[in-house]
Amino acid sequence: MKHTKNFIWAAIATLVLLTSAAVAGTAVVEKAELQRSGKTWTVTVTLRHEDTGWDHYADGWGVYLPDGTELGYRELAHPHVEEQPFTRTLRGVTIPEDATKVVIIAKDSVHGTGEAYEITLD
Repeated sequence: MKHTKNFIWAAIATLVLLTSAAVAGTAVVEKAELQRSGKTWTVTVTLRHEDTGWDHYADGWGVYLPDGTELGYRELAHPHVEEQPFTRTLRGVTIPEDATKVVIIAKDSVHGTGEAYEITLD
């Protein structure tokens, strides 16, 4: 009987973890701004993700050309459970002179990449 109770509690705990991961969904870029400084760019991104803790959190975002070429990546080193949405910056991004658009894609530790956020360059 003791093993049955332990199994039931383990099953419940697993279900709770899976449910919390599903609720959090993918990381979403709410806003992104680019500022040119000489030959490089500073990229500032605001994103939202219902971080649940170390088991499921937004763990980074990248700057890409529309063809998928990565131009820069900002790793997020910890969950932001109490800080939503949050904004982080990546400096020193080199964007080719002939580029007319870039794409920002956020990533979370469970689902991987989210939807692309496209920015037209001035």
